[in-house]
Amino acid sequence: MAEAAPSIPKTEYAVQLIGPSKLTLNREKPVVMPGPTQVLAKVEAVGLCFSDLKLLKQFNSHVRKVPVVRGIDQKVLSEIPSYVPNEAPTVPGHEVCCRIVAVGSAAKHHKVGERCLVQTDYRTLRTAAESNAAFGYNFEGGLQEYVLMDERVIMEPASGERFLIPVSEKLSASAIALVEPWACVENSYATAERQTIKAGGKLLVVADAGRALEGVQTLVAAHTPASITAFVADDAQKKALSELSVKAELASGLAALPDESFDDIIYFGKQKQTIELLNDKLGTRGIINIVLGGLRIGAPVSVGIGRVHYRLTRWIGTTGTNAASSYSLIPANGELRAGEKMLVIGAGGPMGQMHVIRAICSGLSNVSVCGTDMDDGRIAALAQKAVPLAKANGVSLRLINTQKEKLQEKFSYFGIMAPVGAIVAAAIKDAAPGALINVFAGIPAPTRHDMDLDTYIQNGCFMFGTSGSVLSDMKTCLRKLEAGRLDTDCSVDAISGMAGAADGIAAVENRTLAGKIIVYPMLHELGLIPLGELSKRFPTVAEKLQNGVWCKEAEEELLRVAAKT
Repeated sequence: MAEAAPSIPKTEYAVQLIGPSKLTLNREKPVVMPGPTQVLAKVEAVGLCFSDLKLLKQFNSHVRKVPVVRGIDQKVLSEIPSYVPNEAPTVPGHEVCCRIVAVGSAAKHHKVGERCLVQTDYRTLRTAAESNAAFGYNFEGGLQEYVLMDERVIMEPASGERFLIPVSEKLSASAIALVEPWACVENSYATAERQTIKAGGKLLVVADAGRALEGVQTLVAAHTPASITAFVADDAQKKALSELSVKAELASGLAALPDESFDDIIYFGKQKQTIELLNDKLGTRGIINIVLGGLRIGAPVSVGIGRVHYRLTRWIGTTGTNAASSYSLIPANGELRAGEKMLVIGAGGPMGQMHVIRAICSGLSNVSVCGTDMDDGRIAALAQKAVPLAKANGVSLRLINTQKEKLQEKFSYFGIMAPVGAIVAAAIKDAAPGALINVFAGIPAPTRHDMDLDTYIQNGCFMFGTSGSVLSDMKTCLRKLEAGRLDTDCSVDAISGMAGAADGIAAVENRTLAGKIIVYPMLHELGLIPLGELSKRFPTVAEKLQNGVWCKEAEEELLRVAAKT
């Protein structure tokens, strides 16, 4: 029998996605009590995210809404009522603070009463779209009063750590929920990059006629791949391949090779058509290395830019002749460097604000930050938060509306918040030597865009992207929050109950609010209220704001007075 807190209702309010762009407020969704290995949590607060909008538009075609195909027994999945792949209605919302109110008789790792932050990425559970399962996608998320989870899913297999991270009672529910998006920002800087060919991976070597396969032997000797496939043009190249420690299988052509199947692709050449074909052969987390040998491609190349974010593909190259030299340009991670001249594109949005604030508070010497947006209101909202921090930290900060002022300068670091391939292409042209291009926005995975790879390679640029976060990122941000070094509540721009959640998602889509929207599921009929309008609706809540910023005292007052309306 499950251990449970008293007074769990039989039905709940829930926002459900029932089809593409079909969002509904269900006021009588049944509350399912936990089975033996499951836990039931009451949602205290949930933040709305641009990724919720992607799920809204794509629904069953989203890479994290399709079925889980490996990493867990299918019988186990059939026993979890909150597992909702394909066309099954789901509950979005993955930025969550919750409290455990019931646990199954065989649940060993969770207790009734624990307050928790939810880690949402189930990276070992792989989907049919070569992505991973996730809370708020093919598992129901937090836009409901109660959410059911299973210990067979919410425990990290390698470490045995919980995906429900215990948190302090001293923090606001909103601050805890917003650790998740801040952790995604942290992940984009902290994720380790592979700086060699993959040991035990699949290597493809392609060469135009007359090109020496310089550096391949060095790379293979240092990190032996499981297999080597080659498409080469002359006998000298074949001889070089025969001297490798791994026998190379010669391909009769490139087109017939399986797509998205190679961990590393090394191309000695400059042919645009060849590079575009090799783009399709690059697998998840794969690296493509273009060795120009003093030549130029001479034309823009269609690059799978969406896969840089969602498949973690990477592009490197050298104007020289040695393939090994390209790998040496890969940074250890995406972290800022001392002396960085950073441009955040889309800085006025919720995630852009986080990147700007993180850079300002990095503690690195001689860092300057330029944030751009196309909306004066969003820029003003960011300025209110960021300008005092920049002064306190001695960081040069500029905030620019690019509809009114054009930038004509080079930057060493780009944070791209808009999911537009043309913006990445423009960043390459505006990049200083050695520039890092953080493609943070989730450009749809199939998207390709023409890129100036000649400039990219000549300047030694490196573009990268990440998706979601891991436990270590969540814990890093939680430590900063608990120590007072990070105030995630500074991101809050509006609050809502369940009745305003759909309006909140529309505000995310239309970019009518500069910061994050926090939904309190227990406030059933409360609509969307920007913080600037709080004084009209709940003056006593507005009085609790700290210099206009959301806080625990304001949250407590909202829950007190709004529950009576």
